[in-house]
Amino acid sequence: MEHKKCTGFEPSIGMTRRNFLNRFGGGLGGLALANMLHAESGGGLHHPAKAKRVIYLFQSGGPSQIDLFDHKPRLIEETGKELPDSVRKGQRLTGMSGNQASLPLVGSPFKFDRHGKSGQWISELLPNTAKIADDMCIVNSMYTEAINHGPGVTFMQTGSQLPGRPSMGAWLSHGLGSLNENLPNFVTLVTKNKGGQPLVSRLWGSGFLPGKHAGTRFRSNKDAILYLNRPNGVSKGSRRSVLNSLRELHEMQLERTGDRALETRIAQYEMGFRMQSSIPDVTDISKEPQSTFDLYGEDAKNPGTFAANCLLARRLAEKDVRFIQLYHKGWDQHGSLPGGIKKQCAETDRASYALVADLKQRGLLEDTLVIWGGEFGRTNYCQGKFNKDNFGRDHHPRNFSTWFAGGGVKPGITYGSSDDYSYNVAENGVHVHDFHATILHLLGIDHERLTFKYQGRHFRLTDVHGHAVKSILS
Repeated sequence: MEHKKCTGFEPSIGMTRRNFLNRFGGGLGGLALANMLHAESGGGLHHPAKAKRVIYLFQSGGPSQIDLFDHKPRLIEETGKELPDSVRKGQRLTGMSGNQASLPLVGSPFKFDRHGKSGQWISELLPNTAKIADDMCIVNSMYTEAINHGPGVTFMQTGSQLPGRPSMGAWLSHGLGSLNENLPNFVTLVTKNKGGQPLVSRLWGSGFLPGKHAGTRFRSNKDAILYLNRPNGVSKGSRRSVLNSLRELHEMQLERTGDRALETRIAQYEMGFRMQSSIPDVTDISKEPQSTFDLYGEDAKNPGTFAANCLLARRLAEKDVRFIQLYHKGWDQHGSLPGGIKKQCAETDRASYALVADLKQRGLLEDTLVIWGGEFGRTNYCQGKFNKDNFGRDHHPRNFSTWFAGGGVKPGITYGSSDDYSYNVAENGVHVHDFHATILHLLGIDHERLTFKYQGRHFRLTDVHGHAVKSILS
């Protein structure tokens, strides 16, 4: 196997890092600009890219595919009957429902209709998402080995169930470089005031890649990034002078030690200085016209809501941020699913639709890949005592749904299918590694060639298998 990074240069033996930086590109700033232009021109790509950037709307907790996208009339007809052994096939259940004496089937109480010219099946819970049916590729055959939240979310974000690996956004930053030297390459936005399974910073971390590739979390208060603003009484000029002196000290230390972590430190100080102007600009929505809020909803004026984060994602995409990760918690409905999923959809449906529609009207959807989905799905049987009007569903990793829009994906199609009970993949399964390989392919990367050597092994996002799902590519 050939092991290559997509971009980047290494100094020859005997050349100090400082001399290398100064010789090629006029120091660190020149190298950053050279890398940006290199990425912009497509240098280092393994094949032509169809997408330049990604917006990943991650729905943490495991949205129920049965109640949103995977229409199952037979399951509705057999509500109350036992899950057939021929369907379960002795497969593992979680400890939360594995000891139930009965596993009664429960179909969706929500109405499904076909939408758009493509006739996509979408639940009544998502009336706005249904408006972009002809822009979406719905995959109803996702599957994973992870059956609990911690490993499941980690797997979707990093390609491994074990903590410590680089996140997808970090891999893309490492492989493709930056399109905008004044903003982070990878930004994370988390819906505020949401209960549910915890989200930890390692999910958008850089793992064993250099720290500069980690996601930068934007917060919903007046300071989007902590400690970015200058203290009172400190001018821009004096801050610049301090950074210049600090850089000289770090470069002296770098020449003596060759410690590459010092490069990251220098680059991050410089980025922080530039972001003192760029961050207030990109997060200021005061100049957005009322038509924007008519599209996203008035909730978009409330920083930290899912709607506000979707609007901010569009603004970041306009500024060519490479990877924009949104997290929305609360989809873990072990009980009271009908009421809980209605609330979740009310919080996310309009803004998800608005984001795709907004990108499309601005000419950005063509090269922006939008992804919606969680870490797994929900069971077709009731968790706990059966009540067809107020039930819960357990975790289900063997098939679940996600959707893509833009970025080189075929619009208006449904790919893959589950069985009549939405319990097992019936056709065209898409594993987590296939999911990641497809995203990398759309960005111009051969997933087998984007690697990083760590502790004697060449690691990659897709571990040791996976393939790009060519059938969904336009």
